[in-house]
Amino acid sequence: MSSLDKMWVSFAGIAFLIISMGMIYLSRYKLQNGILKFLFALIAYVLLILGFFIMVFTVFSGPTGGA
Repeated sequence: MSSLDKMWVSFAGIAFLIISMGMIYLSRYKLQNGILKFLFALIAYVLLILGFFIMVFTVFSGPTGGA
């Protein structure tokens, strides 16, 4: 994977983490409907786990060795 591809993957991971943070906040403090709270929390935790794995991949895949 090239350095540019790794940059875009890491941006996607950062976006997943930011979106999950906002959705967890909404599900805990702003929403009153139980089903909607559950759906927002479920999607948020899935995005949180995906963002975590993307960041782990980005960090541990090492440098690409390009010029």
